[in-house]
Amino acid sequence: MIDQTIYSIFKGGSKTYFYSTLFFPKNVKEDVFVLYSFLRKADDYVDSIPQDTEGFYSFKERYYQGINGSRTGDVVIDSFVSLIKRKNFDTSWVDSFLASMEMDITKSTYDTMKDLLVYLYGSSEVVGLFMAKIMDLSQDSYENARYLGRAMQYINFIRDIPEDIELGRTYFPQSDLEFFNLESLDEECIRKKSEKFNAFVRKQLDTYYSWQKEAEGGFSYIPFRYLVPIKTASDLYKWTGSQIKKHPHVVYQKKVKPSFPNIISKVLFNSVSAGLSFK
Repeated sequence: MIDQTIYSIFKGGSKTYFYSTLFFPKNVKEDVFVLYSFLRKADDYVDSIPQDTEGFYSFKERYYQGINGSRTGDVVIDSFVSLIKRKNFDTSWVDSFLASMEMDITKSTYDTMKDLLVYLYGSSEVVGLFMAKIMDLSQDSYENARYLGRAMQYINFIRDIPEDIELGRTYFPQSDLEFFNLESLDEECIRKKSEKFNAFVRKQLDTYYSWQKEAEGGFSYIPFRYLVPIKTASDLYKWTGSQIKKHPHVVYQKKVKPSFPNIISKVLFNSVSAGLSFK
């Protein structure tokens, strides 16, 4: 049975992740809800306006109390600590995740892709690793799992440019902005350099698609009963990329997200393709 607090936190986050996760078998679904409620709660502290830095550091402190054996009374943390122990997560992955969340407090730009990859490892690649452990996948799948987490995060960066600007952050290498002669990604600035912005976004999408391709090389490691929700989320992010590629400026007009019918139809399509039926 999924705790109501955990359910509400996850449902209030990503629709794509939430509805895709519903099609996992019950035991895996419950573990994914626990994982994402922990990740979402930490992320919400640093993404709030104004930032709740005190809340984040308190949350971080409670996590370390929990992992060191204390019962915190926070259902999100206590459930996550139980999941760590039951699925034998590498706790250094959690350390890296929390370090990247802290970077959202202390850092607003990244000079090069090498710099950005440090953030991406903790904020997204470890999520792929958590998921691989939850599904008991072979360690041979771990590199692909990291690529999938990284790719999904990067398409979010592209989709959420205006939101991140409002938070004072730019999640793209400054070297890429300089290459396209963009001083910033503020809408007023890019209006004056529309074609350069379009080229910039399409370059970022090329990066996303290259990482996505690497990720899909690992789908063969995923059992059919788990593949449908993973492939559905992956396909929907590719759909998001395709919409933005047509008209990059759309990111300033609306948040490009698949509709609920689109999500369900993709789940059903992938279910039929995989020859699965869900009970």
